[in-house]
This record gives sequence, C-alpha cells and structure tokens, in this order.
Amino acid sequence: MEHEHQHSHQHQHHGPENHHHEHAHTAHAAHTVGGPVSWCMAARATLHCLTGCAIGEVLGMIIGTALGWGNVSTMILAIVLAFFFGYALTLRGVLAAGVGLRAAIRVALAADTLSIAVMELIDNGVIALWPGAMDAHLSDALFWIVLAIALAAAFVITTPVNKWMIGRGMGHAVVHRYHH
Repeated sequence: MEHEHQHSHQHQHHGPENHHHEHAHTAHAAHTVGGPVSWCMAARATLHCLTGCAIGEVLGMIIGTALGWGNVSTMILAIVLAFFFGYALTLRGVLAAGVGLRAAIRVALAADTLSIAVMELIDNGVIALWPGAMDAHLSDALFWIVLAIALAAAFVITTPVNKWMIGRGMGHAVVHRYHH
C-alpha cells in the first residue's frame, strides 16, 4: 500500500488507469481518520487485543496459583498482565514502524485502553460469576472451558466497541496509521 501511496502522488490522477490508486488512497484515508469500518477490520483489532489479554490472563493465573495466592490477588495480577501484554503487542508493531518509544506508548494507550478494559470486564465477570470457576485449578477442565467461554464472550462484546471506535478515528485506527 505504501508503494501505491507513493506512486499515486508521482502521477496526475486524470485517466481511468489511476482510479485504483485514488480509490486505495481514499479507502486508506477513511480508515485512518474515521469513516466506514468493516466488521472484519473490527474483529482483527479485537483479536489483536484478545491475544495480549489471553497471554496476560493465563500467565497471571499460573503465577498466582503457583505462588498460592487467593482468587482476588490472582485476578488482579491477571488483569494487570492482560493490560501489559495487550499494550506490549501494540507497542511492538508501532515501534517496528519507526515511531519513538514515548510516542509509541501514547499510541498504544490511545489504541488499546478502552478495548482491553471492556475485554477484561467481560472476561473476568464471566469467570467470577461462573459457579466453581474461581476455585478451579489449572489442571481442571472447568478452568480451561470457562476461560475459553469468557474470552469468546469478551471477543463478541468488544468487537462492536472497536468497530465504533475505529469508525471515529480512535482505538486501533490510531495504530492503523503506522501499519501503512
């Protein structure tokens, strides 16, 4: 896309052969400043957040369980690590695009905070309310089944939030600017 973007500015846009370049540039501009957003784009942004959240959640639960912590302490650690890994995945991509650390941190915070917060609220809410889930151990099937259901529910509920945010130039629309 970047090559197309550069190419489209090197030539005047008069003939039909340049219509594709104009359309590609216009579509890119719509997604970076708000505008129509596909469910697929929202789902990809949500899956990105879900990956970081899941890594943090599971790692937090493993550490809390291994250290013999109670449910509340373990859940707090899992939430903190979910935010950490959610932000870290975004930071990795933005830093790879050549953005400085300070600016990349601002981008990650702007892009992921609401998405991760909604995801964690739903995810941990399901786990806390599911009978027996808080007392299930890592070796119990119930632990993994409820975690999978909780993450799936978080994905389904957070995807429309991300779609709304991206459509208004917020959330992952901020990150999208650095991927093209």
